[in-house]
Amino acid sequence: MMVIFCATVQAANIFDPFTMTGIDQKLGTQVPLEARFTDQNGQPVRLGDLLHKRPVVLVPVYYTCPNVCGAQLATLFKVLEAVGYRVGEDYDVIAYSFNPAETPVDAQAERDKLRKLWPQLVDSPDVHFLVGVEGASKALSEAIGFRYRYDPDIQQYAHVSAVGVLTGEGRLARWLYGLGYQPNDMRLAITEAGQGQVGSLGDQLLLLCYHYNPKVGGYDNLVIRALQVGGIATVLTLAGFIGFSLRRDWRKRKSAS
Repeated sequence: MMVIFCATVQAANIFDPFTMTGIDQKLGTQVPLEARFTDQNGQPVRLGDLLHKRPVVLVPVYYTCPNVCGAQLATLFKVLEAVGYRVGEDYDVIAYSFNPAETPVDAQAERDKLRKLWPQLVDSPDVHFLVGVEGASKALSEAIGFRYRYDPDIQQYAHVSAVGVLTGEGRLARWLYGLGYQPNDMRLAITEAGQGQVGSLGDQLLLLCYHYNPKVGGYDNLVIRALQVGGIATVLTLAGFIGFSLRRDWRKRKSAS
């Protein structure tokens, strides 16, 4: 009995990243504006002071991550380059580390990597790479529903790859999951978070044609879906009409003979 009990306890304590990490949908939640961080230049900042009534692309990462975080940031800036909106005028970017052991040196090193390919974006004063104490990053992560865990056995953080978009007041508007989201997804998310203040009339109208799908963290084109369904229905109707006409002609020929 003793062996079985110990084995049960050990199994219960096995680190399971699939249950400990993820995204809890907390759309509309206000981020903690009083949370204090340090930017890549070593300057203390208050989260609320980085908001300028524009949508904010919010990226939870840790800069020394040996796996996906570097690719996540590279994907983000590649997408932002293709969006067509202007950083500092239409939106801002805030990347923050949830690893309290990281320093501004780590943030600056990651920024330097990104600058090689996207200098105009990365060097903007409205793009921030933050680090901070555990209390600040934990409060922000909990507010937006971003769950992560530290695995002491491999000394790494388990987390999902996702990018959040905030309104200008600092409320969570959308999540874009993984590395496969497209520029159009980001453009629509920024447009929606802008609450009518960002994007052309065409962008605003485009939102009427798209539907946000929280299961995939992206937008579905309702118009395309409707056209696809309508096209299938048209083909079936046409096929039925042709079949009916052929059968009617066959009956007429049979009656005449």
